[in-house]
Amino acid sequence: MRKSLFFAVSVSICAAVVLPLVGAKAEGVAQQKPLPTLWLIGDSTVRNGQDTGNNGQWGWGNPIAHYFDKTKINVQNKALGGTSSRTFDTPKLWGNVLTAMKPGDFVIMQFGHNDGGKPDDPSRARATLPGNGDNTVEIDNPLTKKKEVVHSFGWYLRKYVTEAQAKGASEVIICSLIPRNRWTGGKIIRDKSHGVWAAEAAKQAKTPFVDLNKIICDKYDILGEKKVTDELFPVKETVHPDWAGAVLNAECVIDGLKRLEKCELVKYLLAVPPKDLKNPTGKPR
Repeated sequence: MRKSLFFAVSVSICAAVVLPLVGAKAEGVAQQKPLPTLWLIGDSTVRNGQDTGNNGQWGWGNPIAHYFDKTKINVQNKALGGTSSRTFDTPKLWGNVLTAMKPGDFVIMQFGHNDGGKPDDPSRARATLPGNGDNTVEIDNPLTKKKEVVHSFGWYLRKYVTEAQAKGASEVIICSLIPRNRWTGGKIIRDKSHGVWAAEAAKQAKTPFVDLNKIICDKYDILGEKKVTDELFPVKETVHPDWAGAVLNAECVIDGLKRLEKCELVKYLLAVPPKDLKNPTGKPR
């Protein structure tokens, strides 16, 4: 009887000691700090279609994820084809990114391909005002059937920067748009509008700027028109590269990040970058 009583008391004491320790350990695991996230936003040259390459076209946002250490950072490509800096600014697009964003995250943006034209174009209504100013125009949006105040291209970029920083983003990086496969005199045609305004917006917002247009153009000029056309773009396509072209563009983004004077995002890159990234579709290009 005495032995049974001693055993029962011993078990009770052990349970009282062990259970809090187990609870503390479980609580410690639950409170582990989540990995930072790199958010990519932009148009179809960042994320093409459903990001499956079914049409032979790819955005650089897919291959670039392979250059980061996934044990240290997550990469979320939230770009959407057809959007401009203006039309990406909706509750379901930029709003969802902001909602999910946490302190310590990163943002890379690239817009410009869809920002030209008339703000009230009846078929798309996506254009922004030229430049980086604070000027506006009020329109009757033919698609939403509502009045809308349209801002400059640079204004929208600065808005993204401000709102991401308010959420505690470590870095918000603006890129100039990738070049189209258009040539003159044996040289690729370089952007002289939206890329310039993107640089101005970044300077005004005091945020890092990667002149992606220049970096890629420099590489294209070395490769030459025939090689670029034959090996980096689908047949008769001038805007969206194939897989090989998207990989080259992703490498140019990485190059641009490394050229920045101080870039915290660089420390999340793999020590040894991947080589010969295979097309996820299994096709050569």
